[in-house]
Amino acid sequence: MKHTKCMAIITLLLLLGVGGAAAQSLGDYARAARKRKPEPSTTTRHYDNDNLPTNQTLSVVGPPPPAPANAVQAAANTNSTPATKAAAADPAAAALERQKAADEWKKKLDKQKEKIDSLNHELDLDQREHRLRAAAYYGDAGARLRDSAQYDKDDAQYKSDVEGRQKAVAAAQQELDQMQEQARKAGIAEKDKDDASDKK
Repeated sequence: MKHTKCMAIITLLLLLGVGGAAAQSLGDYARAARKRKPEPSTTTRHYDNDNLPTNQTLSVVGPPPPAPANAVQAAANTNSTPATKAAAADPAAAALERQKAADEWKKKLDKQKEKIDSLNHELDLDQREHRLRAAAYYGDAGARLRDSAQYDKDDAQYKSDVEGRQKAVAAAQQELDQMQEQARKAGIAEKDKDDASDKK
């Protein structure tokens, strides 16, 4: 047993030693290959880590970027509605349009949140009433003997009602999430989230 462990340790040490020697020779090989590498021609210049200039900037030849005023004018020409053309020409009008869109999204989101709150409130009331009925039923032994069939029927009805309300809450929450994603894509939700975090 000791002999097997010793042989395993010796084999492991030999393998590690061979691996270390191979890594050193690989580094030597890479340095030799770099020395043998031919210099690039002067007509085309290829930059890599070896010849990248560190004390100057690289110059990229190409057309200059368009001026921001041209971009605004081009956007105004492509949009066909007069309101968007006026908004592109006047920054104050553009800000007013964005504020109007933000207010509309905020109203939609608030309405959906109120709907979810209302559904959650109704679900909570149903659950409280059921707990009270269950406490009264199980607290009275005579009621359990007399009305067990009716209680079972009412309990089954309650469970189906609760399941339907939970599905409605989940659907309303999913609709709210989709609306928030649409508002975020329109660039509205970030501002609302920032306002909410400021209030906390």
